Amino acid sequence: MQEQAGASLQAFAQEARYFATLAQGVFEIPCCQDCGRWHFYPRACCPYCHSESLAWRRPSGRGTVYSTTTVRKPAGGDYCVCLVDLDEGPRLMSTVVDTPPAEVRIGQRVEARVQVDGDAALLVFAPAGGRP
Repeated sequence: MQEQAGASLQAFAQEARYFATLAQGVFEIPCCQDCGRWHFYPRACCPYCHSESLAWRRPSGRGTVYSTTTVRKPAGGDYCVCLVDLDEGPRLMSTVVDTPPAEVRIGQRVEARVQVDGDAALLVFAPAGGRP
């Protein structure tokens, strides 16, 4: 039981590091130093080879929309929720900004951006090259 609690605290520390770095406007995710694969969400060990030898690195931020849906709000302000495959491999859930939700397309190239608002930071994506 104590070993499980230690693993949970270590996983929490990885997640806390991700959000603290994001709050500084920096997008970093773990990359395994043994097998070379990137992963997301942050974990205490590599989900592919189980190594604990991880390095936090800045991915290119470029990716491709894998899936998208529009969330409709009764009072307006619809937004999209999408899955984005980073060029480095991991798939993340986020949103695409700077384009109407209905115009976000599967296969669309996007670029990551960190939106910081006070103490809150959010990783979002925008159409690559600034256009849909």
